[in-house]
Amino acid sequence: MSIVSSLEQLEALYTPAPVAASTTKVAHRMTPHYRRLIEASPFAALATVGPEGVDCSPRGDRPGFVRIHDDATLMMPDRRGNNRIDSLRNIVRDPRCAFLFLLPGSGTTFRAQGQAHLSVDSDLLASFAVDDKPPRSVIVLKIDELYFQCARAIVRSELWNPARHIDPKTLPTPGEILASMTAGEVGGEAYDQAWPERARQTMW
Repeated sequence: MSIVSSLEQLEALYTPAPVAASTTKVAHRMTPHYRRLIEASPFAALATVGPEGVDCSPRGDRPGFVRIHDDATLMMPDRRGNNRIDSLRNIVRDPRCAFLFLLPGSGTTFRAQGQAHLSVDSDLLASFAVDDKPPRSVIVLKIDELYFQCARAIVRSELWNPARHIDPKTLPTPGEILASMTAGEVGGEAYDQAWPERARQTMW
């Protein structure tokens, strides 16, 4: 196996050097155009790092769920989930963090990265409440860099093309996966049947 083991090898492999459009798009504070992308997005992947390694977690909510507090600060509510809190554990121990926003129907993706902390300020939590249910914490990201990403990945994958959507019936269900991994002790058909109502009651 041939392994790239130095920056010199890597840079020689990826020539020519990035064009101006790849570097001038980087901002260190919010811009009007970047504000519009964040406000339109209903989904972001949250990337964190900790002693056990890296974590990437899906985060979705109503469009604009990541609040632009000011030109140097973003806020993401931590909605209800499985309580593993892998990402949050990482943030408490290592502030390095990134959001990767997707915009359904658009080839543009958008990255925000910087230093994060968790806030449990009662007024802040209340301001993010949905159906009178506040998040347990809010991820506060102090921006280091903002930039949009090349659309090629979205174009190649045809991510938003309905003709390419996968029929869920062709995939293993969560209940089937859990049952397989626990010799039937967890999961199964009953798990899958109960999930839609359980999710509806615990969405926020």
